[in-house]
Amino acid sequence: MSTQSQPAIRLQNVSKRFAFTPDMPQSVLETMIALFSRRGRRVSHDLWAVRDVTFDVLPGRCVGIIGRNGSGKSTLLKLIARIIQPTTGEIRVHGRVSALLELGAGFHPDLTGRENVYLNASVLGLSREETESLFDDILDFSELGDYIDMPVKHYSSGMYMRLGFSVAIHVRPQILIVDEILAVGDQNFQAKCLDRILEMKREGVTILFISHDLSNVAHLCSDVVWLDHGVLRLVGPTDYVLAHYRGHMNQSADEQMAAENEIDDFRRWGTRQIEITDVRLLDAAGQDTTVFRTGDDLTVEITYIAHEPIEEPEFGLALHSQDGVHITGPNNRIGGLNLGVVAGPGRVRYHIRQLPLLRGRYQLTAAVHDSAEPIAYDYHEEAYSFRVVEGGTDEKEGLIVLDAAWESCAPDHSTAVLAARPDPAGHRHPR
Repeated sequence: MSTQSQPAIRLQNVSKRFAFTPDMPQSVLETMIALFSRRGRRVSHDLWAVRDVTFDVLPGRCVGIIGRNGSGKSTLLKLIARIIQPTTGEIRVHGRVSALLELGAGFHPDLTGRENVYLNASVLGLSREETESLFDDILDFSELGDYIDMPVKHYSSGMYMRLGFSVAIHVRPQILIVDEILAVGDQNFQAKCLDRILEMKREGVTILFISHDLSNVAHLCSDVVWLDHGVLRLVGPTDYVLAHYRGHMNQSADEQMAAENEIDDFRRWGTRQIEITDVRLLDAAGQDTTVFRTGDDLTVEITYIAHEPIEEPEFGLALHSQDGVHITGPNNRIGGLNLGVVAGPGRVRYHIRQLPLLRGRYQLTAAVHDSAEPIAYDYHEEAYSFRVVEGGTDEKEGLIVLDAAWESCAPDHSTAVLAARPDPAGHRHPR
């Protein structure tokens, strides 16, 4: 994002304001409600989707746009693509722009896929002869086959994305703009699209790329723009910006989880002969947190008080994913820790080395039972939440990452372990 050469895209103090008013009442009931509520006074409101944004994009750079939902990312791309005009500020774009934004944008629903290809190409300035020379490549990449002659109003979201992306990359753009639309495609086609974006990057095409998948941003982008509530929070090299963004998101997630754990009600039962007085989740430094990455150390500390002497109590945990899958249920007896007779206050810890869980929210149950009889002294059902955030591994599918390696077996039945690189969690992944 330097200014040593003429930028392909330049934004100077760009802002976009949307003015809106509440909807007019549509029914007798809504009219009556409006008469007796503040909604009866239809006051206009202003929403500043983008506010005073300034940055340059040099030719041939792939720039990621990141930020939470509602941060102004899509509005910014629409401004650059000239779909909407800024309220204030100046935008300069040098080169033919091909934009893949909302599903179906630029498509006429009653026209076939074939007809929409010609329509989109003509809007971008291609002659019919140029479009005809590109059509077979567009069709082959989209993998739509005979569906190309079906009206696009019958397309699924994935088919829309296939056709839209295929058109966008084949019209010889100098600037390619891609919103989060790739997320609706199947995995194989997503990988194919990302490979094509990398190829265009090598060919010198300037690319703006929105994605919530930070691993894709890290893989594709040389620079990153971070928007927060329409304001430019940070711009610079990918590693630098993503490190600050992840730190901010982890802190926000930690605060959110802490607030949720404070207010969430949970089912609790038991005789209370032993009472669980506190449960803490600790990181490798022994600090309280509710946000971890795959591969981090996680310690669950249970503080208790035994109101009478109890012989060999059994402390246990149950870990569930957010959709209710029971992942594991360790206890101190199976783990080989014998507590003998406990009386008064005490504390036990369960230490997880290199947390294998993948990104997601998890619920933790903490309990203490009689080790011989089915008696619960204190049971806190799914009372504690924590989140595993992106980072620590490239794995994405499923719930856990295995500490494993791929091997190649040569024809003579000897075994060669594939070269692998450790990720920050200590797991191994192919290069």
